Amino acid sequence: MSHKKNYFVEGAIPPSKIAESIAHHSHKTDIGAHSIFLGQVRADKKDQHTVQAIEFSCYPEMAEEKISQIREDIFQQIPEITCMHIYHSIGHVNAGELCFFVFTSSAHRKEAFQACQLLVERFKAEVPLWGKEILDNDEHLWKENR
Repeated sequence: MSHKKNYFVEGAIPPSKIAESIAHHSHKTDIGAHSIFLGQVRADKKDQHTVQAIEFSCYPEMAEEKISQIREDIFQQIPEITCMHIYHSIGHVNAGELCFFVFTSSAHRKEAFQACQLLVERFKAEVPLWGKEILDNDEHLWKENR
């Protein structure tokens, strides 16, 4: 399962990428459940201003290595998982657009849900990825993951 993979998408993740990912699994008849997490940029309020977008950045090699390690750990921890995909935006993503897409598959829903949640939580806690919020007054603030 270890192979070099690009987990990053320039700009917002288009809904067509999600639809294509789902469609590519229709021939895999041993899968009975998919779990999908979609992260979207919120128009949060910061004092008197509103977040208009987030500018995401990372060290790709370091981040991709960490994501690969997380995936391998989860495949070991939940061997029933048959597929696990993850994509995150790099660059400018406007409020309302998708920036994070996690898609897990297994024969049964329990493992698909469990793997999806674990992947999202570990990604947020461990992957060296940063977001700079761009406010409506053109101020830029570093975003904190919660």
